[in-house]
Amino acid sequence: MLSQTELICRLLLAAVLGSLIGFERERMSWAAGLRTHMLVSVGSALIMIVSSFGFADILDNPHVILDPSRVAAQVVSGIGFLGAGSILLRGEVIRGLTTAASLWSVAAVGLAIGGGLYVAAISATLIILFILAGLKPLEKWYFESRQRYKLHLIVDEGSMTIHALELALGLGSSRIKKFVVRQGENEPDTDEVLISFARLSEREFSSVRLQIERIKGVRRIEDNTAHD
Repeated sequence: MLSQTELICRLLLAAVLGSLIGFERERMSWAAGLRTHMLVSVGSALIMIVSSFGFADILDNPHVILDPSRVAAQVVSGIGFLGAGSILLRGEVIRGLTTAASLWSVAAVGLAIGGGLYVAAISATLIILFILAGLKPLEKWYFESRQRYKLHLIVDEGSMTIHALELALGLGSSRIKKFVVRQGENEPDTDEVLISFARLSEREFSSVRLQIERIKGVRRIEDNTAHD
């Protein structure tokens, strides 16, 4: 059976490790932030402690068999409801999968602390933090290093919509990174349209540009810029 000091230390360590991961999510302004991750980690640690040591007084009974892994398995599957709550549908884009995964991971960290696997828990926390914070700049650099093109269009007022653009481009519409329409400042009855494309080759962009020029209502393309 654990001593009271050991029990408290495990719960505190679970809270600390959970807070490290939660702080990174809090910094990104996600719903599941610092306190949520701490609670998941501490709760998972406590459940593991209860599962492993909470029934010590009845283990001498020959008809009782204790399997701590059963409770741990329920934590791993049950944490899904919190993960689902952190996933948001914004327009047609799903956001929050990484935060859901971090909640699932921090539950595993709590279980490891509850089971006394300190090295594994601390190592996992460092790896998770590297994945969440350390890899993000590399990921951003990788995608920004791919060619990105922008178009500035002058079109008839109300003629350019995202639906019309998608119809004209077909599969190419999946490369649209940004689409902004604003009222024309220099010409009456016109709109200015800013379109940004990601992960296009120069040949693909030329084809996309021609397709856009053919859309009804497009008066001209003011400029286009490419980033390598």
